[in-house]
Amino acid sequence: MSSQTLAALAVPVNDNDHIRGAKNAAVTLVEYGDYECPYCGQAHFVVQQLEQMLADSMRFVFRNFPLSTVHPHATQAAEAAEAAGAQRQFWPMHDTLFENQNALELEDLLQYATMLDLDLPRFARDLNEHRYADRVREDFLGGVRSGVNGTPTFFINDVRHNGPFDLQSLLDAINNAVE
Repeated sequence: MSSQTLAALAVPVNDNDHIRGAKNAAVTLVEYGDYECPYCGQAHFVVQQLEQMLADSMRFVFRNFPLSTVHPHATQAAEAAEAAGAQRQFWPMHDTLFENQNALELEDLLQYATMLDLDLPRFARDLNEHRYADRVREDFLGGVRSGVNGTPTFFINDVRHNGPFDLQSLLDAINNAVE
């Protein structure tokens, strides 16, 4: 497999994705991330800045890539985000999880669901039954097929960004993608 093949997004952005931003944006930024990863926590705030700066010209897609061998709460946190998404609250839960990375126990997740006014019995049942485990696994396997081997990993218009993920580096890469 060539490095060019590994550098491309294997699973195109589609209706199953969680997308924030203008549908017809010039740039699509895809992140494969892990809610317990401290680097993803840093990247979360960078992405928020990019979203504010680029408003209508960028859309953001988040895909789950829990590294459960090093982050024991990552998979359950990803399932919690998906369970919240089933109640149309993916993005508020996504943001809450990143803003509270050191509090990802089940009790914490239930507290976040309460704060977001989710149907708590349904949310708890979804977590208990691992209702969204297949969705999380699907994201993960799509990342593997795209050559993702760590988090965060970004793709800009379907091409892997191999540089740093600080604000200026990502902004420069995004600007280069639209030129």
